[in-house]
Amino acid sequence: MKRAVLTLLVLALAAPILAACGRAGPPRPPGPPDQITFPRVYPAPR
Repeated sequence: MKRAVLTLLVLALAAPILAACGRAGPPRPPGPPDQITFPRVYPAPR
């Protein structure tokens, strides 16, 4: 009985970690790469 409860507890705690919400990899801004203006140097050169 203890083993079953422990197994369920471990699964309940591990499920959110293993689910890994979102897509893999770093976030990318939308749009074509030649029109992306961020990140840019601050202050903008004149």
